[in-house]
Amino acid sequence: MLAGPTASGKSALSLHAARVLNAEIINADSMQIYDGLRIITARPDATEMEEAPHHLFGVIDPSERCSVGRWTRMVFEVLDTLKARRSRAILVGGTGLYYKALTRGLAPIPDMPGVIMTEVTALYERGGVQALMAEALRLDPVAVTRIGVGDRQRLMRVIAVNRATGKLLSELQADTRPLIAPERVVGVVIQPDRRALYSRIETRFDAMMNQGVLEEVRAIRERALAPDLPAMKAVGLPPLIKYLRGQLNLDDAVAMAKRHSRRYAKRQFTWFSNQHPDWALIETLDLVEARGALDTIIATSFFGT
Repeated sequence: MLAGPTASGKSALSLHAARVLNAEIINADSMQIYDGLRIITARPDATEMEEAPHHLFGVIDPSERCSVGRWTRMVFEVLDTLKARRSRAILVGGTGLYYKALTRGLAPIPDMPGVIMTEVTALYERGGVQALMAEALRLDPVAVTRIGVGDRQRLMRVIAVNRATGKLLSELQADTRPLIAPERVVGVVIQPDRRALYSRIETRFDAMMNQGVLEEVRAIRERALAPDLPAMKAVGLPPLIKYLRGQLNLDDAVAMAKRHSRRYAKRQFTWFSNQHPDWALIETLDLVEARGALDTIIATSFFGT
């Protein structure tokens, strides 16, 4: 499992690991799973995907929602295929919740009926986040303590789970176990110098602009998808849509997209530091140095040298 913040070099390192281990790469990024967002999500390009087998990249239409549960089911379908041909798997991405689901378990929560989600959405439309917070606190205060201030989606989930199942989300989450045995996992986190990473984030976004990201965003905008769909929240996408609508000038849209990317990277740093403190660290952005560090981890973990 190769994790790390955005723009930290995960894709390049995963290709190196795939060559060393004769392995196949599985996407563990909640935005790279959606089709039509290759540039804005920095998904591996065609050349990179030819270097090693890649799975679960760009396989879901942005009009759909890919839950953690759906992703884990897809992952195990791929793992079964890899097992049959005796191939190792490298999961690579920056979505911490995906790794948590595999290493600690996934709460047994069914998909929410549409009527329940309509009710909870109506509650939000009537009273905003405050109404959601009040209802969630009434139903499941333990779950609310784990939710960030103003996190509308997670508050709605607390309420919806209770209404759909009659159970508390916090209790369901406590009834979990790892989906993959810990002894089968080698966890690696890229945690480089933050200032250097932030500089790379800005440089990479400039490159995206030169690669035609505005055309990609325009194609998504023309589909008029619901703004609350996960794909429509891809980092950098909302500001560029605002630019195309005439709500921002281009310089401001790009500056906002870069700022959102830096903030996202900061959250990823915090997540992986807190959730996986025992995973091996790679602390450089230099690709040669990072490959050397990864080689050492692989030699120790897989070959005992």
